[in-house]
Amino acid sequence: MSTLVEQATQEMTAAIHAWFDERLRRTDLEQSVKRTSLQAGIFNDFMLDYKPGRTTADDVDLGLDDEARPRTPARLDEAQVRELIAPRLTALVQARLAPLVDTAMIDYRFTCRGKFQTAQGMLHLTLLEYVNEDKRQALLARIQAYIGDKLAHGQQPTKPLETFFLARHLLDPQLFPQLDVAWTIAQYARIEAVNKTSPEALAEHRHDIIRAISQWAQDDFLPQFYDRALSAYRATQYTPKAGALPAAQALQAMDLLLHGAVMILRHEPSYAKAKGVKFLQIARDLGSERAARMLDEGSGTFGTEESQLSNALLACRANDVFATVSIAIAREEEDAYAQALAFLTHLLRQGFPKSYQITLTSKAREYLPVTGLARSGTHRFFAGALAFPALQGALEAYARAAIARFEFYADTEGEKNCMPGSYAVFGLGLLDARYFPLVQDYMAQVDEGHQSVQDGFTAAFVARHGVTLQTIPVLVACLRACTDRVKLKIAADFEDVERLECLARQLHGLEDYLVEHVLYAIWGKPEKLAALARKADGRRRELLLALLAAASQAAA
Repeated sequence: MSTLVEQATQEMTAAIHAWFDERLRRTDLEQSVKRTSLQAGIFNDFMLDYKPGRTTADDVDLGLDDEARPRTPARLDEAQVRELIAPRLTALVQARLAPLVDTAMIDYRFTCRGKFQTAQGMLHLTLLEYVNEDKRQALLARIQAYIGDKLAHGQQPTKPLETFFLARHLLDPQLFPQLDVAWTIAQYARIEAVNKTSPEALAEHRHDIIRAISQWAQDDFLPQFYDRALSAYRATQYTPKAGALPAAQALQAMDLLLHGAVMILRHEPSYAKAKGVKFLQIARDLGSERAARMLDEGSGTFGTEESQLSNALLACRANDVFATVSIAIAREEEDAYAQALAFLTHLLRQGFPKSYQITLTSKAREYLPVTGLARSGTHRFFAGALAFPALQGALEAYARAAIARFEFYADTEGEKNCMPGSYAVFGLGLLDARYFPLVQDYMAQVDEGHQSVQDGFTAAFVARHGVTLQTIPVLVACLRACTDRVKLKIAADFEDVERLECLARQLHGLEDYLVEHVLYAIWGKPEKLAALARKADGRRRELLLALLAAASQAAA
């Protein structure tokens, strides 16, 4: 055996031993599998990634470095790996695995795969596929019992951890060799149904279902028809395999792909929706007429009466696949905008993607007096609706249906990113003090890491309403959500002790860094505040020193 083969074998042997030894040092294995009856063991996948001098072993293959080139000219021949190295590695894994198969460390199945940089390129081999039949049968029995007790006949919310495992088990060909698409989708729907009372928990359950379907699509279903290329820097690339056409059974499985696509489009954040559209496009290209209709008309989740509206005043058409709503205003009248707002609000309440955009046909060319907003069709529509005082209540109802943290209108990006509901909230907040609570609720949901338009609104708010005892609570809510770039010229307004006391009350109880953040927007650096405190006396001096202490504590 050549020196290179022996060195490579020793390097890979060391990586395999290290993987097993590290996991055997864990003391929480038994406790982990006792959390739910749906887990038979912890580890079920093992990937050996050979690169000369930097071999790794991990639980999963990220698949992102197949194009990497060896850093050394010495390369194994593919035949050497297959004939001389792989058998030794398989024997080693079998030997390490044998005493562990009935323990909590190993799942009912265990697959060991390897990828090896060779002179001929990257070689992928399955070194070992092990199934513990006793564990498999026991897990199947527990799955069926769970479905019967918790889903078929149960009414109580279930645990997200249970959905994490069940969603994947239902798509595991080792457990369910014949995929029953309709039955599987029904189980997912039942999970949603029993968990609908808690929006936060429901979102977690849905996310796990989506991950399971996406993984099935990418690893099991689509590879039948496509070669895929994974990258850390771009979306997965799919290249059709020559002559690979779906059979009737595959066309039935397409419904699960479409179900996953719709769930992504309806429930995942905006940055993930491209995957849902891609799944639909692939299904269409594979011959799914339903996918073609969905791309043209929408997912079918919304009936014609919900997704279309047409009369002498306006025409509206919504497509949840592309998260677009086209609105054509034929007559610039209050009732036209009222109907459009009702149309939008109903859609959002029924689950239409909140990260949507409006394509507008209208003669109106008004925009809000807020610096930094995108001059988009979505913006223009709400500015037009705000021209009618009687629609303010409908605009608030829309805003409350639209506001969602981490969602953004699809026709904004970068510094003009803004959360759904922004235009309605900003317009109402500038028009009337009745909508100050709406502004405060909106600001509590702002993700300042990805949105900065609240900076421009806050400046416009001060210019419109000034700094008063009524506006200070709203101003603090705005400043808490603003970026560090905001600097308002309102320090003089707080020379009044009553207003300064109001500010102190609003800041009381906030985390130190938020106090510092708000004070900086008003006075700038703490040194400025300190100088004012030294010159003040009485109650004003006391308040300034208390604010300065809070800011100094945050800085420390």
